[in-house]
Amino acid sequence: MTLTNIRTAAASSLAAAGLLFSLAACSAPAAEQPAASAPATTAAASSAAASENCDGVQVIVDSGALKQDAANTSTCVDVTEPTVASEILDEADIKTEGTAKYPTSFACRVNGVPAEDFDIKHKGGTLREACDDKNTVSYWALWVKPAAGTWGYAQEGLDSLKLNPGESLELLYTVDGEPAAPKA
Repeated sequence: MTLTNIRTAAASSLAAAGLLFSLAACSAPAAEQPAASAPATTAAASSAAASENCDGVQVIVDSGALKQDAANTSTCVDVTEPTVASEILDEADIKTEGTAKYPTSFACRVNGVPAEDFDIKHKGGTLREACDDKNTVSYWALWVKPAAGTWGYAQEGLDSLKLNPGESLELLYTVDGEPAAPKA
């Protein structure tokens, strides 16, 4: 099953998720995101770093709509042959936590973001990421950019997507479809 099919199926359960979101809006106020060491770069700098020459795979984490700088980073991972995205993230020291149903394909949390007790504001109110595959409003989107191309939504998960030297990989947190794609 492709990520597109999985996301389409998840979107069809939006009505059931509406109840979850309503309940989340009634929950206690969120605690602050846990303190983390200073990020390697900010999201704005990540975009600039992505345009730098990288002979391996350029990896970018952009907390996007969450605006959680603790997650943001950009680094070049030295690879010389097609390499699975999860291995590239491991090499970049980027920690991901999967969802209950797809523990190795999707990223529910990246470097601890969003924290379990962090309120994610969206058009319908607020929710907290439970990593239970019910959240269809916000998620870490996986994007790939060929060496001489434009960003495209990944059609495979972290555990099967292979990247070639010269390509870029971005994990971009999206809420209510925004941001719709990585920065150029």
